[in-house]
Amino acid sequence: MAQFFPSPALQPYIKNFLIIDCEQEMINRILPDTSIVIAFRLRGTVSYTDNGAKHTLPQSVISGIRESSRLVDYAKDTTNLLVIFKEGGAAAFFKEPMHELGSISVSLEHLLQRSKVNAIEEELAAANNNNQRILIVERFLLSELKKTPADTLISEAIHKIRLTKGDIKIKELLAGLPISRDPFEKRFRKITGTSPKHFAAIIRLKNLIENYTDAISFTEAAYSAGYYDQAHFIKDFRSFTGQTPHDFFKAPPLW
Repeated sequence: MAQFFPSPALQPYIKNFLIIDCEQEMINRILPDTSIVIAFRLRGTVSYTDNGAKHTLPQSVISGIRESSRLVDYAKDTTNLLVIFKEGGAAAFFKEPMHELGSISVSLEHLLQRSKVNAIEEELAAANNNNQRILIVERFLLSELKKTPADTLISEAIHKIRLTKGDIKIKELLAGLPISRDPFEKRFRKITGTSPKHFAAIIRLKNLIENYTDAISFTEAAYSAGYYDQAHFIKDFRSFTGQTPHDFFKAPPLW
């Protein structure tokens, strides 16, 4: 896996780019995240299973913010280029409200003209190396960037959620913000792609996972993350990862 960071003009919107090469078939458990992601499949096949049915992902796909984990199957000799947006960053490139993506993955053609998607797919196919591919994607993103100011109120709310590691109630989040709950939640979903409650829940569990060590018990980890009882923690953890904490930490996700 190779990681690339965006140019200065895209840094306010993009966390990073990942290029994932799979020489052998690989299955990875993708956890819910606060980032909307675009994936350009450069070669091979990528699929996932939902309700017992296998679905092949389009060549260029955008994924919303999921509520549960997903097992993704990367076929042998598969390469993917991922655009990982910052929280709220994707809204600067598309006219559609981000919550309309829901928790699904759809072809990029749902949001952009087919001719534009076809053009970047052809450019990526003709590129000789990863640096060229990143430049192609950056040029494409800059051409789609809307000249609209950032929503500072939502940016402040995201900052507060991160500061508290997701352990914050909506009432506390709204304290000091010049807006009532309903319009705030609508704006938050439109910009980030999910509700503030779900956003905070993802931050809380991802922080717990990233900082967990076997030097502490799962109960201690749950209490430190703001859970008041182990049963609630186990329920949320299984919903989030699809596994118990014990099974999950035996083989955590690859990325």
